[in-house]
Amino acid sequence: MSEWQPVIGLEIHVQLKTRTKMFCRCENVRGEEPNTRTCPVCLAHPGALPVLNGQAVEWAILLGQALGCAIAKRSLFHRKNYFYPDLPKGYQISQYDQPICGEGRFVVPRENDQLEVGIVRVHLEEDAAKTVHVGGTAGRIQGAETSLVDFNRGGTPLVEIVTAPDLHNADDARLFLQLLRQTVVELGISDAEMEKGSLRCDANVSVRKLGEEGFRTKTELKNMNSFMFVARGIEAEVERQIGVYEGGGAVEQETLHFDPQSGKISSLRSKEEAHDYRYFPEPDLVAVEPDAAMIDAQASQLPEQPATRLRRLETTFGLSFYDAQVLNGSPAMVALFEAIVEAGVDAKASANVLQNQFSAAGVDPTAVDAGELAKVIEARETLPRETFTTALAHSGDADFAAAPYLEDAAVSDTAELGPLVDAILEANPDLVNAFRAGIEGLLGFFVGQVMKETQGKADPRVVNELVREKLSG
Repeated sequence: MSEWQPVIGLEIHVQLKTRTKMFCRCENVRGEEPNTRTCPVCLAHPGALPVLNGQAVEWAILLGQALGCAIAKRSLFHRKNYFYPDLPKGYQISQYDQPICGEGRFVVPRENDQLEVGIVRVHLEEDAAKTVHVGGTAGRIQGAETSLVDFNRGGTPLVEIVTAPDLHNADDARLFLQLLRQTVVELGISDAEMEKGSLRCDANVSVRKLGEEGFRTKTELKNMNSFMFVARGIEAEVERQIGVYEGGGAVEQETLHFDPQSGKISSLRSKEEAHDYRYFPEPDLVAVEPDAAMIDAQASQLPEQPATRLRRLETTFGLSFYDAQVLNGSPAMVALFEAIVEAGVDAKASANVLQNQFSAAGVDPTAVDAGELAKVIEARETLPRETFTTALAHSGDADFAAAPYLEDAAVSDTAELGPLVDAILEANPDLVNAFRAGIEGLLGFFVGQVMKETQGKADPRVVNELVREKLSG
């Protein structure tokens, strides 16, 4: 393996959650009864003409700007011709040589460096209908008794993101996809859920010898519905191709399927080339020519990008890459973190509480009064664990206040705890002698007795130090 370099490019399809479909006014929803969200346009009835969804155009421009792409002054739609039962027109309206977004570059932060992935293009198209295979295993066509078509999905707006072959291992492909998905979701243009099909990824994979110029034959992996399966599929295909070359064979250009259960790669069909689709300009749609005002309007809506925010958490607050990465998964959590730090709480302590106990409590960060929660976190070392946990669990309540919980602060005054410790030691002389004879595990017994007598309100660290001090005296 060390003599070979994988070369990986990705093609990602993202369903846009516009109110209506791409070229008609059918409602763009999921989960409806089959074939109930259709019309003459998306069913390709004779004489029905497409009308472009303006919101889809705006969102494609917004995504292109987030990916650092050049926005085309003029783009065209084309007909991509192929026959399949889920494509009623016999062609898909897509974009070919004049996409709405051209070249860009997407940066993926890593712990000690960053990964830069070139974006070849971002273009708009319509989704095909959904074929449902009945009677087979895992809903696949192999072994199915019947195949049915649900046209509700047909015409759903898609953006396709095509990367340059800049990825060289499966882990980097997974990291790129995860950050890309987060970017898409935070833009508000898609739910981007792989398991539900609103984000789909195909991987183009080839290998070459280290130092070799140019590219060898690539294959395309399709129908992978999780980040983990994408990574595993790439690993399996890289291993297969290396085996083919080292066995003296040649890799054939084809479309492949990865079975996550068996880990096996199987062939679906020979890989199509662009000329196989007989692209030609869509005669029923005019060119898309966004003016400067539209492009500027979309740029003004760009939120802080997840990659930028992650680095800012590291540099501004001194967080480790891991802590910054965990917090960065939620803009709302980052906003709460920043507000708590602004209230005077240590950044590291705030991050630890938010990504552990607070997250475990399942509280909506947007419902929290950061000032009140900051008081609780600041007092975390003096509050009994149960009190602290309860406070976090209720921090999203509309009337939440820190004061009632702070009243339950742990007793840490040695003048108050000293007599209690003395009484417990006097009541257990045999155990005291056993401890002093070398059985130090008894320390926990004495600490536990103090905690029991104070109903858990004593500061365990203070009690521990006090008991040890008196036992050593």
